[in-house]
Amino acid sequence: MEIVVSPAELPTAEVRDLPKDGLVLLDVREDDEWAAGHAPGAVHIPMGELPARVGELADLPDDQPIHVICRSGGRSARAAAWLNQSGWDAVNVAGGMGAWQREGRPMVGEHPGIEPEVI
Repeated sequence: MEIVVSPAELPTAEVRDLPKDGLVLLDVREDDEWAAGHAPGAVHIPMGELPARVGELADLPDDQPIHVICRSGGRSARAAAWLNQSGWDAVNVAGGMGAWQREGRPMVGEHPGIEPEVI
């Protein structure tokens, strides 16, 4: 997935501006990053698998954009640009899960007894 897009052309949202409820969030980080800590209710499709699994997004609500998140915003920017060029309404989440955690947004992990973290 080679997409080059000017940052000015890519819809972007700050974590602090995202709604607390009803957010459609796509996490494009790798499996180990997801397992360490992610937003509750997020959909997980690693960026490298997105072209093959994009059909899974059809089950998401279509009355609002898909907010795309990664660790810091780089991968999600490329994924959001690709989604937009493929006909989806996608927005990059600036600062990624690092910003999500700094804003005090809830996180869950896949390892019982271990506090969720962003890796």
